[in-house]
Amino acid sequence: VIRCKAAVAWAMGKPLSVEEVEVAPPKAGEVRVKMVATGICRTDENLRQGLFPNIDFPVIPGHEGAGLVESIGEGVTSVKPGDKVLLLCVPQCGKCIFCLNPESNFCLKAHFHESQCVLPDKTTRFTCKGKQIHHFMWVSTFAEYTVVPDYAVAKIDAAAPLDKVCLLACGFSTGYGAAINTAKVKPGSTCAVFGLGGVGLSVVMGCKAAGASRIIAVDINKDKFAKAKELGATDCISPQDFKKPIHEVLIEMTGYGADYTFEAVGKQETLAAAMTSCNVSTGTCIMVGVQKAGSLLSIDPMLLLSGRAWKGSMLGGWKMRDSASKLVSSYLEKKFNLDVLITHTLPFPKVNEGLELLRAGK
Repeated sequence: VIRCKAAVAWAMGKPLSVEEVEVAPPKAGEVRVKMVATGICRTDENLRQGLFPNIDFPVIPGHEGAGLVESIGEGVTSVKPGDKVLLLCVPQCGKCIFCLNPESNFCLKAHFHESQCVLPDKTTRFTCKGKQIHHFMWVSTFAEYTVVPDYAVAKIDAAAPLDKVCLLACGFSTGYGAAINTAKVKPGSTCAVFGLGGVGLSVVMGCKAAGASRIIAVDINKDKFAKAKELGATDCISPQDFKKPIHEVLIEMTGYGADYTFEAVGKQETLAAAMTSCNVSTGTCIMVGVQKAGSLLSIDPMLLLSGRAWKGSMLGGWKMRDSASKLVSSYLEKKFNLDVLITHTLPFPKVNEGLELLRAGK
């Protein structure tokens, strides 16, 4: 058993509490990882606020992490102690109907089908003050050590800087892949991106890499515009600057609507606007942001009749056990720039300050 620090969410809506926890050794098919770096993602804040489905408190959040394998359980052959790894918030068991389908990156062991608040044997590896502490998406990266199933971890290049490539575990891969894999943006096309957080900015990078000729970035926070333009946005607009609905503005700017729209906010109204903003016949709207659990969206079905498509994208369509090492190699080869997404680097005890910066749009 290892004693270390972890940020525990004891109850919904409360600040995280940095506590000493005990982390049990890995059982068969499990890996214990020494965390080196973790990103802070909106999903962690949604978890704290109780907006994420099927979460049991107390829980250790965090799902965008990189670290070093500390020890392995019986039967684990994909990694060994000392390996640098990314933790995978969408697992890849390699055996289910979706893992075996080359067009899917969903896995039947993912959170929607199987609770990841406990490990597959229905127990946890975390205890604190004599209480069992739950896992989040099997990874719980807001801990100095964590235990994960071996299909939720991927070995990466030993040269990778873990404080940068941790963003590949969720934010960057989600946005970049939404453009490259899910939308399959065509050269010369017009794209509109709603929301310019880390995920939305990564969508912008993906659209540019795919050869889009026009990328319209949409956000109410104009502080995001300079970075969006640096990464490839050709236009930046705020809905607050117009008296008419933003979808009407975008249709006027593009003629018939954008070829591809991406919603990276996680709000019903922006998803509806993204849907309505894409080309009436051949446009595709990609849902990237995570909506509040149980929320419902009302749309006019006639929006789809003329040919519009509406698609979801989870973790950018990457099968991450297969793709993590390739994404890291692409970063090391400077095919994309992760560093520009990092605004602050904080010591672990200041995790609540990090969440406050997130809430403030910084």
